[in-house]
Amino acid sequence: MNITVYAASSGQASDTFLRAARELGAELARRGHTLINGAGRTGLMAASAESCMQQGGRALGIIPQFMIDHGWQHTGMTELIVTPDMHRRKEQMAAMSDACVALPGGVGTLEELLEIITWKQLGLYLKPIVIYNVDGYYDHLLRQMETALSEHFMRPMHRKIWQVATTAADVVTLCETTPLWDPNVSKFAAL
Repeated sequence: MNITVYAASSGQASDTFLRAARELGAELARRGHTLINGAGRTGLMAASAESCMQQGGRALGIIPQFMIDHGWQHTGMTELIVTPDMHRRKEQMAAMSDACVALPGGVGTLEELLEIITWKQLGLYLKPIVIYNVDGYYDHLLRQMETALSEHFMRPMHRKIWQVATTAADVVTLCETTPLWDPNVSKFAAL
């Protein structure tokens, strides 16, 4: 499988989050999956890719040209794909994936996660989405999504759009076993 991993590029992430990123990268390699990410040279993005490659796995990075111009790219990726802009980057990361995973991260990671959830709600992305809730990082977001459900901004069936895991092994298992989303649910996107 090709598994897209959304993650922070911050070089100031705590050891707890860096360790989880490394565990996920290693687990993907052990199970023979390719890690796809945004090709950042620091933070959880780099930690997961490096761990994957150290275990003999493949890490494919997709990055817009302006980030290369700033020198933000990881130069050791197995393969690097350059896009003209952020929109094409995200589109390509989703198109090439068999599942998407969100490690902890800032607004970029949150935006990627919420966009792919929206695409799935609309029937534009049918594959598994897994939130890696390391040390309760996503607890507040998950509560907010429950509020959106209880206030009828989403339907109860939309709870199945994403899965939540607290270990790298469970993340990968959910990527491997979660069935494809039914494209017919897009007719329920409008409340």
